[in-house]
Amino acid sequence: MTSNPQGGPEPVIFVRDLRKAYGDIKAVDGVSFEVRPGEIFGMVGPNGAGKTTTIECLEGLRTPDGGTMRVLGLDPRRDGYALREIVGVQLQESLLQNRIRVWEALDLFASFYRTPVPWEPLLRRLGLEEKRRAPFAKLSGGQKQRLFIALALVNDPRLVFFDELSTGLDPQARRSMWDLVRSVRGDGKTVVLTTHFMEEAERLCDRVAILDRGKIIALDTPDNLIRGLGAENRVVFTSDQELAADAFQAVPGIRRAERTGERWVLYGRDDRLVVEVVNFLSASRIKFRDLRTEQATLEDVFLTLTGRVMRD
Repeated sequence: MTSNPQGGPEPVIFVRDLRKAYGDIKAVDGVSFEVRPGEIFGMVGPNGAGKTTTIECLEGLRTPDGGTMRVLGLDPRRDGYALREIVGVQLQESLLQNRIRVWEALDLFASFYRTPVPWEPLLRRLGLEEKRRAPFAKLSGGQKQRLFIALALVNDPRLVFFDELSTGLDPQARRSMWDLVRSVRGDGKTVVLTTHFMEEAERLCDRVAILDRGKIIALDTPDNLIRGLGAENRVVFTSDQELAADAFQAVPGIRRAERTGERWVLYGRDDRLVVEVVNFLSASRIKFRDLRTEQATLEDVFLTLTGRVMRD
């Protein structure tokens, strides 16, 4: 791998001022970022934010209106065939012929590449061995997603794109997909993941770019994005005793208290907030239940930056 003039390895993806419009709609409006070797890089935001259009430009599936792109040192506009040999792609919307069997799909896709990996181990690794002879139409949603991952890995790519990987899956299947993404990175591959599930990005990604209306409005590690928000931690509990909000003023670290019915939410930034609250409630002989802590998330970051709720 070559090094850049500033030292260190060349980025796997280099993007500067990428632009793509559809009529008056600016789907991608001056996006710039880099993806480092071996990381899981996330692009998050609501539907219509520009995530999929950006990725499709990098994959060579769409032609941008302007900007500079390099993927593994290649230009997707000129080097599409060479790029597809070393990149794996799981598209947001993928379909196969209903009657094609799992093994037939893998055998067919392997034939597209000069140096594919044996696909039988992929069947075992992705839990599809028992579905080897099953037609595509008979697979569950999670099984179909695992098959598309296998198809994206059959050429042993250096870079893998996962676009809205877990959309439509139940919670158990979604977490299974997360484990698969981690294992792909564990094989030494670089992963680019687009999603509108903030929890997914927070759990998986080394760095996250938040997009909205075609622009990157923040880019950093999930922890740094949340820490930079400066949001308060919350202690939530339920009590049927009559309490006044000013009763909590003496508790160290509490900035304010809010009550809705029997539910209390106490806000503060002290690392010992929950300890101080429990000590106060116990010392004051206040009966409480369902006590838990809540911390800021990427969802809070997005809401703060955009000032509105996520669009599905």
